[in-house]
Amino acid sequence: MSVCVNLAPFYFHQGTNFYAYKYLGCNLEKKDNKYHYTFRTWAPNADEVGLVSDFSGWDTPIMMKKVTDNGVYEVCYESNVSLEKYPYKFLIRNGGREFLKGDPYARFSRGGADGASLIFCESKHKWTDKKWLNFRHKQQSSEGGYYLSCPLNIYEVHLASFMRHDGDNSVLSYREAADVLVLYLKYMGYTHIELMPVQEHPYDGSWGYQVCGFYAPTSRFGDPDDFRYFVNKMHQNGIGVIMDWVPAHFPKDAWGLYEFDGVPLYEYQGKDRMESQTWGTRFFDLGREEVQSFLISNALYFLREFHIDGLRADAVASMLYLDYDRTLGEWIPNTSGGRENLEAVAFFRKLNTAVFSEFSDVLMIAEESGSFNGITKPCYDGGLGFNLKWNMGWANDFYDYLLTDPLFRKYKHKALNFPIMYAFNENYVLPISHDEVVHGKLSLINKMYGEYENKFKQMRAALLMMMSYPGKKMMFMGTEFAQFREWDYENSLEWFMLDYPNHRAMRDYVCSLNRFYLEHSEMWEIDFDPRGFEWILADDADHNSIAYIRKNKKGKELIFVINYSGSEEKYSLRVDKGRYAKCIFETGLDNNITKETKIVNKNGEYFMDITLPPFSGGVYKIYKSNYNFKA
Repeated sequence: MSVCVNLAPFYFHQGTNFYAYKYLGCNLEKKDNKYHYTFRTWAPNADEVGLVSDFSGWDTPIMMKKVTDNGVYEVCYESNVSLEKYPYKFLIRNGGREFLKGDPYARFSRGGADGASLIFCESKHKWTDKKWLNFRHKQQSSEGGYYLSCPLNIYEVHLASFMRHDGDNSVLSYREAADVLVLYLKYMGYTHIELMPVQEHPYDGSWGYQVCGFYAPTSRFGDPDDFRYFVNKMHQNGIGVIMDWVPAHFPKDAWGLYEFDGVPLYEYQGKDRMESQTWGTRFFDLGREEVQSFLISNALYFLREFHIDGLRADAVASMLYLDYDRTLGEWIPNTSGGRENLEAVAFFRKLNTAVFSEFSDVLMIAEESGSFNGITKPCYDGGLGFNLKWNMGWANDFYDYLLTDPLFRKYKHKALNFPIMYAFNENYVLPISHDEVVHGKLSLINKMYGEYENKFKQMRAALLMMMSYPGKKMMFMGTEFAQFREWDYENSLEWFMLDYPNHRAMRDYVCSLNRFYLEHSEMWEIDFDPRGFEWILADDADHNSIAYIRKNKKGKELIFVINYSGSEEKYSLRVDKGRYAKCIFETGLDNNITKETKIVNKNGEYFMDITLPPFSGGVYKIYKSNYNFKA
């Protein structure tokens, strides 16, 4: 139910209008065969505000009336014809200065350097995803005391560089990308796609993370209904859609939120909080009620109007810590003398409470690079209320391990076993993300130490570990076929690499691993509870080896054994009583991996003896009888 218009300004200024886009921006009412467009914007420091447009003239503004004491301006414009997709801006006057600004609540935008807002009030899209939404609700409910006991394997995509048209290198539209991606995602066995930001942003090189049009899907790929088609197409084919969302900051482009009414408004006013020194962007003033209405409404807008299945909040650490990107003396402690931004803590609790009050089955994911405690704890338990958090510590330590000469990996063995020490402190996603394959960090295949052939072997072993460790999964596009080149946002992935046998084999391996993951609940039913994981071999640093058990809710088990050394290794591993252990999945095509082995009773304890080739891994299942080897 939307907020009554009469109360909308009150709730907006109070910070609790979570339908703010139905009050501010451009909204349409049809009556008496005419189109009545109401434009509203918030500009409390302005001397005057006017509307300029194609339909009313750009040189002579239609002046707007101030309708709240706290600075909301309004004008109604009547037309005999639809003005759908007509451009407009707000003219702000302050102290003799004039600014042309895009509408912060515009649902469509021309983007680029111009940034004119485009009227988009009449969606013609018809949703046909009810079956998916019902499935989503059932899939993400908690059963048997275990949270999110469902498979979650995410494919992260930058739409402008996943694939481009041959010849002119132009980007695919939302509709073209949907039709290509949905076939690929289904074939590869991914459950979700995560889109790097698709909100309107002026600069391609920001990858979408410097947003000016927060309510407008970028016009690079089409209009808002084209984006609805994209989401609907995914849902029709059983693929969830997660969207990167940027509530931390915004750029200083002239047409955006930057000093919107001539002075800091959406951003903090104090120099200690206002600006990111590294990014050159402005931080949202999370303590200001109207900003809270703007951001929380924005999150809910995409969940409601575009049926988005989850939001990944970007750069959460920059919001939570007052000393983020600042040196001693450049920041002021909070009222308790600490470095935490208490306004940001309150904001996230308010955000997630509002989201889950309306959508109990969506995902709210935090990219938080610090060590803030309780990111994924419920708000009522003192946490911030997110479902999931990226485990960036795991990723950084693991990549460092893989870059190390196997002769010296024993000194970094904690990269393999230490993550389990904190694996259940939060609800984690294990990410192989875009951030880790740019700026000289190397693609995943190039993070593997050694010569060409061994890189592929090690990558297969690394992916087996990633897919079988506790936590949900995410992989950035191009990783699945071992692209050597770092990610380039201006060009397509190097799909021609699939013409080379090793790269095609890697893509086929990832496809098989994804499907194995989906088919075996031991790998995902108990991701956030220590009852789902048990070490067999945790400390064998000298042989660069680990072995562990994953369990499902019924107590069924799979045994994972991984050898990161450059030599063949033999193991005698203590297991439960049984007759045979059979390898039901392996990382390579080496014939000398142990396929089957008898379980041997040694003084009342049971062991399986196996051999693994260099840089390899296997998944074993214990059978109680000599027969029935079906995995």
